[in-house]
Amino acid sequence: MNIFHNKIAIVTGGASGIGKALCEELAKQGAVVIIADLDREKAEQVARAITATQSPAYPVTARYEVDVTQPEQVQRVVDETVAQHGRLDYIFNNAGIGILGEVIDMKLEHWNRIIDVNLRGVIHGISAAYPVMVRQGYGHIVNTSSGFGLVAMPTHVAYGTTKHALVGLSTGLRSEAAGLGVKVTVACPGIIRTPMAESTTFLRGKIEAKPPFKMMEAADCAKAILEGVAQNKAIITMPSYMTLTWWLHRLSPNLTALASRQMIASFRKNLK
Repeated sequence: MNIFHNKIAIVTGGASGIGKALCEELAKQGAVVIIADLDREKAEQVARAITATQSPAYPVTARYEVDVTQPEQVQRVVDETVAQHGRLDYIFNNAGIGILGEVIDMKLEHWNRIIDVNLRGVIHGISAAYPVMVRQGYGHIVNTSSGFGLVAMPTHVAYGTTKHALVGLSTGLRSEAAGLGVKVTVACPGIIRTPMAESTTFLRGKIEAKPPFKMMEAADCAKAILEGVAQNKAIITMPSYMTLTWWLHRLSPNLTALASRQMIASFRKNLK
């Protein structure tokens, strides 16, 4: 049985990367998708493509230009969705940005920007959707964190700070929400092939990532997330190397600490 069929789902950051893939997969499975993204034009393009190529049973019904750092904009999406459909089944708090570099090179505006988008943006989504779901007695909040939210790594400290916070927020809220009929899941993907580099700030020159493994495609990541959501998992990790890395980190933190020291040494060398 497809649990997403005829469900109402808001996806923030839905015009690109993992968010776009989530919108496509949700629509493919018959969900009513509401795309919320800072880039209205891209959101429109995604909506048209979904309707034209996938012929979903329930086409995308709304596209919103939304800055998740502005709580009133997020609230409007939720309010109008509930007014139109009478309920909200899912919210995927997916919008995010990246900052790559060492803390010594970070300015307060860098910290404020990434916290505003990656953490406060999710809080705004929860603040708008959670009361609706509690009143309904059902609903599912899905927050996109990262593998860097499970295993801290150098040069990703600011990004990892926000993503660790999302893991704590999600797992803590899951315990509170369970007795109220609301489910909460956090997705922690590894390195996924997405255009996120476009929204990533490089503090001291752009360093091209060359992971020693094949990057997961966004479409496969979205499928893995929805499979985990369908199973009501607390934490979803993907691909397999990320699951293994998290397991090794818990088993032997010293091992990942050693890898981190090697990574920062290599990073500094490549900058010279």
